[in-house]
Amino acid sequence: MLFFINTFTPKGRIDRQTWVAVGKKHGVPTFNDAAADVPPKGRLSEYVRMGFDLVTFSGGKGLLGPQSSGLLLGRRDLVMAARRCGSPWGGIGRGMKVGKEEMIGLLAAVERYLKIDHQAEKRLLQSRVDTIAASLASIPGVQAESFVPEIANHVPHLSLEWDYERIPITTAEASGRLKQGHPPIEVGGHHWMQPNRQSPDNMQGLTVSVWMLRPGEDRIVAERLKSLLAG
Repeated sequence: MLFFINTFTPKGRIDRQTWVAVGKKHGVPTFNDAAADVPPKGRLSEYVRMGFDLVTFSGGKGLLGPQSSGLLLGRRDLVMAARRCGSPWGGIGRGMKVGKEEMIGLLAAVERYLKIDHQAEKRLLQSRVDTIAASLASIPGVQAESFVPEIANHVPHLSLEWDYERIPITTAEASGRLKQGHPPIEVGGHHWMQPNRQSPDNMQGLTVSVWMLRPGEDRIVAERLKSLLAG
């Protein structure tokens, strides 16, 4: 089987259509790992229609379902062959089996995902990014801006940078302090999910994802970041 990891599409020299065409030419099935590639919701069918024999999505990530679950879509014979490797048949995948509760949880997550107002959800996530960015705007040497990754995790994130000469805290130190505080806050590294972006050598930075925050937690993140960088 030819394995294609979708998140690296912008870096690759072989596009999806070529990958599928080569597989079909040589009679080799093609598999697209699109774990984090929703939204938009059209992606749930786009890659199968493109010709991939199997496509997988994480049940967590964009679908916001159980983290231990996932969707496997595509050719029925291959999906059934994969199913035979797991519970209850006792195949090699039994040790990683998904429970009935996770299956129903994922079904509920997919049904929810297909019904929600994705534009409203995007506006909500953007408002969280804006809240954090606004709290940092007055700190000299700090740059905070919104960005949306091109492929995976295609929702608003916060890209945060600061001038190390003004604020002598490294990316690793900032990440560690946030993680060790109360409550612990987990962030991404400098230019995480922005592989092609370049910054001057004196700039340190973090990436903040607001996707999994609950109402009001964006203000907690904002206060902690402000305390860290202004202090």
